[in-house]
Amino acid sequence: MGQEDFLCKEETCQILGACFEVYKEKGCGFLEAVYQECLEIELKKRDIPYEAQKIIPLDYKGQPLKQIYKADFICFGKIILEIKATDHLTDKDRSQLLNYLNATGFEVGLLVNFGHHPQVEHERFILTQKKVSV
Repeated sequence: MGQEDFLCKEETCQILGACFEVYKEKGCGFLEAVYQECLEIELKKRDIPYEAQKIIPLDYKGQPLKQIYKADFICFGKIILEIKATDHLTDKDRSQLLNYLNATGFEVGLLVNFGHHPQVEHERFILTQKKVSV
């Protein structure tokens, strides 16, 4: 699959553009909650549909769990945006996003780290099978 025809290209470019703008304005060094709030303002300003801190129920073998997943953002009703504010992304962060994709059935996820210097660190994930392992 070529870059010009990847899944949700337009939407992910819009979301990343909002993330880049927040980073350009705030830089690195703030807590994740600050970036969360700034990103809500920027997504709204750009008319990007989103739900912040969206609660998603979990189940185990069809049985509902008491535990829930709270997505940082669900954008366009189909893309998970998980944000971090750490020195660098880790395999634990990547596994977390893949688990969220598996749990929700969404196909596209963005992992964005505002704590990285000299630029925002970001990775895009695609879930094309029922389950993906890391």
